[in-house]
Amino acid sequence: MTTTLRDAFSVTRFSFWAGALLSSLVGSLLYMVTAHSIEGDAEARFVNHAKHAQSVISVRLKSYTDLLRAAGSMLQSSDIMTHRRFHEYVRGLELPRNYPAIDSMNFAAYVTEADRAAFMDDLREEMRRHLGSDAQLDISPPGIRKDYLPIAYFEPDPDKPTLYGIDLLTNRYFSKQLMDARDNGTLYAAGTPIPALSTPNNIYLGMRTPVYQFGMPLDTVEERRAAYVGSLGIAFNMPKLLHGVIDEIPISGLRMTLYDIGSGVDVNGHDASGHPQALFDSRGTHADPTPALDSGDDVFTTTLPLNFNGRPWKTVYSVRKTSLYTEFDTYYPKLMMGFGFLGSILLYALLHTLTSSRRAALALAQEMTSELRESQSKLQLSHQKLRRLADHAYQIKEMERKRIAREIHDDLGQSLLALRIEAELLAGRTQGTHSHLHKRARATLLQIDTTIKSVRQIINDLRPTVLDLGLSAAVEWQVNQFQRRTGIQCDIQDDHGEIALPDHCATAFFRILQESLTNIVRHANATRVKVELRLNGGWLSLTVRDNGCGLPPGGRNKYGSFGLVGIEERIVILGGTCAVFSEPDGGTTVTVSAPVIGGPEQPVLDLIERGSGSSVI
Repeated sequence: MTTTLRDAFSVTRFSFWAGALLSSLVGSLLYMVTAHSIEGDAEARFVNHAKHAQSVISVRLKSYTDLLRAAGSMLQSSDIMTHRRFHEYVRGLELPRNYPAIDSMNFAAYVTEADRAAFMDDLREEMRRHLGSDAQLDISPPGIRKDYLPIAYFEPDPDKPTLYGIDLLTNRYFSKQLMDARDNGTLYAAGTPIPALSTPNNIYLGMRTPVYQFGMPLDTVEERRAAYVGSLGIAFNMPKLLHGVIDEIPISGLRMTLYDIGSGVDVNGHDASGHPQALFDSRGTHADPTPALDSGDDVFTTTLPLNFNGRPWKTVYSVRKTSLYTEFDTYYPKLMMGFGFLGSILLYALLHTLTSSRRAALALAQEMTSELRESQSKLQLSHQKLRRLADHAYQIKEMERKRIAREIHDDLGQSLLALRIEAELLAGRTQGTHSHLHKRARATLLQIDTTIKSVRQIINDLRPTVLDLGLSAAVEWQVNQFQRRTGIQCDIQDDHGEIALPDHCATAFFRILQESLTNIVRHANATRVKVELRLNGGWLSLTVRDNGCGLPPGGRNKYGSFGLVGIEERIVILGGTCAVFSEPDGGTTVTVSAPVIGGPEQPVLDLIERGSGSSVI
């Protein structure tokens, strides 16, 4: 056993390296999972901050758009608009404080060739009153055209009137967009930087809205063209518009690059359709306004769309991953790898110990099972010997009873019979002559008869002579004797008539019947008993059923009670079975069965080896 335990708990070279490899794999897996989790969490925070910045930009663009729409509505609702009114309106907006990105606001009046001279006279007079001196103004660039869209109002007031009179329709691209805005009644957002104001990474963009004459219908294109009086626009600076957006994001080193991806022309007037135009780059400089975008496995990047009044924009946000990691995030994966390795080692050691313990337990169990089986074999052999001994004792007992009964019958019975004859002769001869002697002779004769009855009862108790007539007759006689002695009503069911049985089998069944009836008298308090004797397939069954109180819980194994044990042992010796059915207040049924036809005269050992037994229900 010591060798078995030592072999079960030994650590081999294979088990050691297997545990080390498994622990390393678990530690590496935990490291990768933890690192991926931290990276995913950092990326989610980065995307959320980028979306917040995008929403801030969208809100700011909407506020500027709303300002332009409100100013256009103001112009459209006024019958007479002068430079001074426009100036006072814009000054009341406090653009530097409320809209710091707006560089200027202007109104371009729609003028036909027929109205050009009158418009210029009014504009020159307006400038004279405004600047206090004559201004030589004209529509720029010069030339005769069908219609014009010259700038009539400009805020804040320029020092020189050179901006007035610039015709916006001379640019073919802008003229088409402005006329489409006029016909559709929609706001126009330019996707091209304003060349006069823009410098590298300091882009100015414009938005314009059509203005119609007060009170005129605007339901159709023709009605909108007839009511069109001009275009109101603003120019705003992209760096000022986006100022503070990145500062609100608590991520150091964040880069934001804004692109216009719609159709248009670049600052040089070339078609830029299909080529994104960089409008702003937080890392751009005058020398390098649009550096290459960050890329690589150590960079988080996300692109978010933005709608600028119908123009598609996109914003690219990027940042180094290390900018979102804390010092704890740097060491946490390594810490988890260490915990995983140590935990796996300990778990592997525990599992190895448990497995070894199980192996040792199985080995010990096998050894104990072998010993137990050997003990069971010895015990079974001992039981077989005890049963053979018990059977031998029963047979000797029955033989001794039979011998004693025969000797009593042959010797004592004959002597009593001879003594009775002599007493009867004496009583006959003294009758009439010796009354006193005759009386004593008759008393002696009665005493002899009583003694003969007692001897006959003793002989029947030792070995009922009715057994010589067969089991059925013996059962019927015993039941009648029981009913006469106890007053309990008994029924017998025997449909097979007399059955030829070996003497030891008949004796065993008769003794079982006697023991069952004795138990009923002692314990059952029954008023009715039914006895059934049946032969089926070479097996004889005896059933004794009463209507008594039944077996109490634990009554089967009551200390000092050997009635049912004796019944069980007798039937098991014959190779049969015994069953006791009992219900509280429902009576008790004892059923025994044993093979009686076709078997040997002494079947005890063979039947035991075939697995005879009993059951108590």
